[in-house]
Amino acid sequence: MLRSVAQVTTGAFLTPDELVVLTGFHRKGRQVEQLRRMGIAFYVNGCGRPVVARRSIEGSATEASPRTWTPSVAKLAVGA
Repeated sequence: MLRSVAQVTTGAFLTPDELVVLTGFHRKGRQVEQLRRMGIAFYVNGCGRPVVARRSIEGSATEASPRTWTPSVAKLAVGA
């Protein structure tokens, strides 16, 4: 028997409603843009909707690597 997306609430992937809360957008194109800005790993399915693995946002503090900040000026100097 096939289950609807609404019935899969504790699955491996975020639900459409959870994706709206995470990104702040309802439209799939805007969701994709926001996920890229946020640096969250995702896939785009055949319908063009972003699919986010639940564990990509529910990691533990020990798994997270420290992010270092680099000023924009330094980035430009390296790329020049």
